[in-house]
Amino acid sequence: MRRTGAEDHGPVRYGPPLPSDGLPVLPELVSVLARAAGRAESEPVGGGPALLDAAGGYWERRGTPAEPGRLVAGPGAPALLLALTAALGGDVLVPRPCAAWWAPYARLLGRPVFHVATPAECGGVPDPYALLETVRRVRAEGGDPRLLVLSVADDPTATVAPPEVLHEAVEAAAGEGLHLVSDETWRDTLHTPQDTVLVSPSEMLPEQVTVVSDLAGALLPTGWPAAVARFPDSATGDDLHARVLDVLTALGARVAAPVAAAAAYALAEPEPVAARVAAAVRLHARVADAVHATVVAAGGLALPPRAGRHLYVDLGPLRTALAAHGVGDAQDLEDFLSARLGMPAPGGHRFGDELGALRVRLSTGMLLDGTDAQRTECLTSPAPLELPHVQRALMLLRSVFDDLRDDAQRWEPPR
Repeated sequence: MRRTGAEDHGPVRYGPPLPSDGLPVLPELVSVLARAAGRAESEPVGGGPALLDAAGGYWERRGTPAEPGRLVAGPGAPALLLALTAALGGDVLVPRPCAAWWAPYARLLGRPVFHVATPAECGGVPDPYALLETVRRVRAEGGDPRLLVLSVADDPTATVAPPEVLHEAVEAAAGEGLHLVSDETWRDTLHTPQDTVLVSPSEMLPEQVTVVSDLAGALLPTGWPAAVARFPDSATGDDLHARVLDVLTALGARVAAPVAAAAAYALAEPEPVAARVAAAVRLHARVADAVHATVVAAGGLALPPRAGRHLYVDLGPLRTALAAHGVGDAQDLEDFLSARLGMPAPGGHRFGDELGALRVRLSTGMLLDGTDAQRTECLTSPAPLELPHVQRALMLLRSVFDDLRDDAQRWEPPR
């Protein structure tokens, strides 16, 4: 049966799992994990002292210190968001589009999820006027909006919200009494940090923002689930911290001891980790720029990628050409591009967008995939885009989009 719509979709999975960035796992992390594999004791719910101390140090280096009593660790950001949603109650608001995993966990609890339009210049945060309108409409219909989830360094759009745009959204949310969860998984993957200002909502509204960071993204491989959350330094934050721990305890949601050891090591940011993160960011930025240039040259629309490992593409201008291939909605587009590119290309409906919109998320990591030796070479090469396996992947991408551009020109009505 063909599935449609955003409501019944969780994250899209294809084939065997890959490392989080399509690159080999850092050897030092493997060694830490292996040494901890024989530990008999389990990690306590909410995280042990070593992991929480490392998380506190990580945030202190970013100018937002937190005591261990304000921190919680869990087996992945989904577990933490589930616990936060259960603890806060009420309806949930998210930007459109948003990370594919946000909405399903609210629906699992029977909580309505309302998507809010984003401003033209970025994704990840709601347009303030659209947010106010949505909140008032939901309340007028008997709803109870309490939680807004947002992301300054955004998946899926790869954008970074300008501070002034973020401030307007945060002010609107505060005025409506919403609690904010800021997903900051990709905050350390800015493509041009010298030109990009990233400000956390917690710096603007510290008493109403809980920060969540999924480590199985920028710091750990996706198969090593671990995430940390930082709660507001207030009575509200203390109460929420206690309720989240209660939910995690009821679920038995704890970080596996070997993964906790690896997470603590990564959060301390020793030189091997810092160097690997920096090299991976540079590599993915180059690939993202190449993908963006290809899409725009073909007539597609995409905001310039500023962070992370994805690109969100609107192929609405190529609708006529795509229709000739039987593509009429985002699910068709997903099927078409995934088959042509030989890699997952999830449609925008996976991220809360309208099914009829011809939008798709492309991953830079998939274009780097190859043998272990090839993946390693990507990190060390001064010209990674010229490596044969990367060049082949980019040539295939260009070929597919160039064909669509040519089809669109053939189908364009005469003037």
